[in-house]
Formats: sequence, C-alpha cells, structure tokens
Amino acid sequence: MENKNLKRGLKNRHLQMMALGSAIGTGLFYGSASTIALTGPSVMLAYLISGIVIYFIMRMLGEMSVHEPVAGSFSYYATKYWGGFPGFLAGWNYWYCYIMVSMAEITAVGIYINYWWPDVPQWLSALICLVIITAINLVNVSAYGETEFWMAFIKVAAILSMIVLGGYLILTNPVGYPDNISNLWNYGGFLPNGAWGLAMACVVVMFSYGGIELLGITAGEAEDPDRSIPRAINQVIWRILIFYVGTMFILMCLWPWNQVGMESSPFVQIFDNVGIPAAAHILNFVVLSAAVSVYNSAIYSNSRMLYGLAEKGDAPQIFKKVSSRGVPIVGTLVSSGITLIIVLMNYLFPSQIFMYLFAVVIISAVINWVCITMTHLKFRQYCQENNIDSKFKSILYPLTNYISLAFLAGVIFMMYQIPDMKNAVIALPIWLGILYAGYRFKLSRQDK
Repeated sequence: MENKNLKRGLKNRHLQMMALGSAIGTGLFYGSASTIALTGPSVMLAYLISGIVIYFIMRMLGEMSVHEPVAGSFSYYATKYWGGFPGFLAGWNYWYCYIMVSMAEITAVGIYINYWWPDVPQWLSALICLVIITAINLVNVSAYGETEFWMAFIKVAAILSMIVLGGYLILTNPVGYPDNISNLWNYGGFLPNGAWGLAMACVVVMFSYGGIELLGITAGEAEDPDRSIPRAINQVIWRILIFYVGTMFILMCLWPWNQVGMESSPFVQIFDNVGIPAAAHILNFVVLSAAVSVYNSAIYSNSRMLYGLAEKGDAPQIFKKVSSRGVPIVGTLVSSGITLIIVLMNYLFPSQIFMYLFAVVIISAVINWVCITMTHLKFRQYCQENNIDSKFKSILYPLTNYISLAFLAGVIFMMYQIPDMKNAVIALPIWLGILYAGYRFKLSRQDK
C-alpha cells in the first residue's frame, strides 16, 4: 500500500441523489411527531427557517469546495484561511461527531431488525451491518456512491409517496377539501405553544439536517466538481421545501396536530388510511435503509476526513495511505473498527444506548456549522486581499454569515433550556478543551 491520491469516481447522478437523500433520516419518519408536539402546525415554519439557515451554510461550504475541491473539506479550509487550531478542531470534531452518528445509526439497525426478528440479538444485527458496509467502502469510491444512490432513492421515493398519497387523502377526505385545511388553525391556532415552542422545535429540527455537509466532503472525489457540486447544493432549498415543509403541510392538513403520530408514525398513518395493510412493514424497511445509508456515509466521510487531516499533519501519516483503487484503507478500517465499541455496548445496554449518543451528536453538529461559517468569512477576506474571484459565490455575504452564527448561538441557548440536551451544552467547553490539548500535543511532537 503506497501513498497515492483519492480517485474521482463519484458521478453526477451519485451526487444529485446524495444531495436529495443526505438529510432525510429516521428523524423525519419517526421523530416528526415529537417535533409537531412542540410547536403544532408551525412546525412547517420551523423546518423552513432552519432549512434556510442550513442552505446559507451549504452555499458557504460550496463556494470553498468549488474553488478548491480537496479531501478533508472544511477542516482543510479552516487551516488554510483561519489557522492551525481551527483546522485541527474542525477535522477532529467532524470525525468524532460522525463516529457517534455511526454508533447511533448502527444501534438503530439492530432495533429495526428486531421488529421483524425479535429473537435476533441487537448486537449481532449491528455487527453484520458493520462488516457489510465496511466491505463495500473498501472496494472503491464508486461502490460507496452506487450503494448510497440506491439507499437515497428508497428514502426519496418513500417521502414522495407519502406526499402524493397524503395529497390524495386531503382531496378525497370525507371532511372535504378545503375544509380540512382548517386543521392548520382550529386547534389552538397556527402557533399553539407560542414563539417559545417554535424556538424549541427549531433546535430539534436543525438536527434533521445533520449530515448535509457530506456534499463538501465528496469534493475531492467528484468527477466534475465545478458543475456537480453547485447543482447538488442548489437542490438543497428545493428539497427542504418539498420534502420537509411539504410533508409537514400534508400531515397538518390531514389530522389535528395534537393527534399526529399518537398511534403510530405519521408515515404509517397515511399508508394505513389509504388501505395498505403492510404500512408498518414498509416503514420499517425504509427506516432500516435510512439507518444503513447514514452509517455508510459516516464511514465514507470519516475515512476521507482522516485522510485530509493526515495530509496537513493533524493526524498520523498512516491515514494518508490509499489502496490501488484509491481507497484510504487505514482510515476506513479505523473508523469502522471504533464503532465496534457500540456492538459491545449494544450487548451490555441494548435499551438505553441510543439516547446516550444523541446529545453528543447534536452539539458536535453545531460546532461543524460554526466552523464552516467562520471559515467562510476568513476565506472571503483572503479572496478580497488577493483579488480572487470565486466561481460559486455564497448568498449575501457577509450578512448570511452573521445571521447563521446568531441562529446557531440561539440553538445552543435553547438546547440549554431542554433537560435532555443541557448536559451536552455543559460539556461543550470541556470538549473544546480536550481538542485544544490535542492540538498543543501535536505541536509539541513537531517541535522535537
């Protein structure tokens, strides 16, 4: 195994489907009911507001990725345009975040398999999934891209089916269209829990969009990054409007908001009402695909982040080694191997482990988005000082940067108000301190 380069094997159709599916996860299929309970019909507004901020951040990352499509994405940019520690922090925080995501999703795989085969140990399902997905990632980047294409296709098809069938129910509902639209305001108004409920819902909704920055990670292996990355990122706003806001509109019209998801997933409710008896089995297949998809992407992106960190000296040089097929094998095996810890934890604590991971993931995601936003400010300053004209400009720089930073600060404040998330906010300075200590240790090793 030699030091070679990554290969550009991700086709435009891979990136387009990944753009559509990257932020569609189990949160939308199962978690939407709890988000609706926080804010009622204004959940549509929560998805829209949060989605617009995410789109701003994606345009910032897209501008940097098109200007310089490299492995390591925003960690590389943070080092180049902001400084050594920000780059170190961005890379290792992203890697750590998606190790936690990997663990959460592989735990979810065991839960979904148990729905069909309750006698299969949860840890065994997790182990089998880990081995299969790791093997796929070791083949080449095209194997990852093809697998992710079809996993994303399943998620997208499920959402579009729900919107079409839900629209059919609205038009044929015995209550009669447009009378059922009144569900949007008849049960306590559009904002039944006020602005505070909307703000709390925005916190939960933000993490439905987690993973969307994967498009920046793919820049180093996209076949035509100048064309494919802008096209993929520009789809973000449309998929937010169609998949998230559209789905919530359908649900809010079909039922009073305080009855959505009380008996089962909103997704199951729609398929049941259309008369599809296998609704629960269809949903379980979709969410299983979604969990495997996220795990697949986490292993891929973590191995590329380790490669990028090694390239700039922030990680051991062994992570820079790639196979003849352009796969960073050591990074893939290490990222996968660490998630084996969760197989043991699933064996020891099968019922509690999922919630243990959740708060850690969400605070790490906020750090990722703050790093992208701040790095972009530094990038544009660099461009102005050196008379560089980037090809894919972000929207309304620097206003959208400051709006995004204020919004993310608000997210952290609201997280502190939510008991289940408070500990993650308290642990934030400790985590930043650990990363800084790691950075200082790296510098001390270089000085010797």
